[in-house]
Amino acid sequence: MAKKATKKKAAKKSAKKAVKPAKKAVKAAKPAKKKTARKPNAAFMAPVTPDAALAAVVGDKPLPRTELTKKLWLYIKKNSLQDKKNKRVINADAALKVVFGGKASVNMFEMTKLVNKHVKK
Repeated sequence: MAKKATKKKAAKKSAKKAVKPAKKAVKAAKPAKKKTARKPNAAFMAPVTPDAALAAVVGDKPLPRTELTKKLWLYIKKNSLQDKKNKRVINADAALKVVFGGKASVNMFEMTKLVNKHVKK
């Protein structure tokens, strides 16, 4: 009798295995969602012209705000103007002191506010 019971259990297991792949096939048949490419914000991509003080740091050609910020950070990193202990503080050199309104050090979030005063749309 024990052999008959094991045969029934084996038959049930094989039947379950046969059902499981069929369920997976149904799940795979669902249509995949399409990802759309993210469009850049037109306000950030509009070229702005830096004034004379800011032009000493990033150049005088009109460029988008995103590129202006990249060039400003390249200047800061190249001249090691970021504070060693508190990375959010930028220590101004002679060229940046004019842009920062005479302040010797500025928080990086305050920096964008001060730089906006030196660009023309």
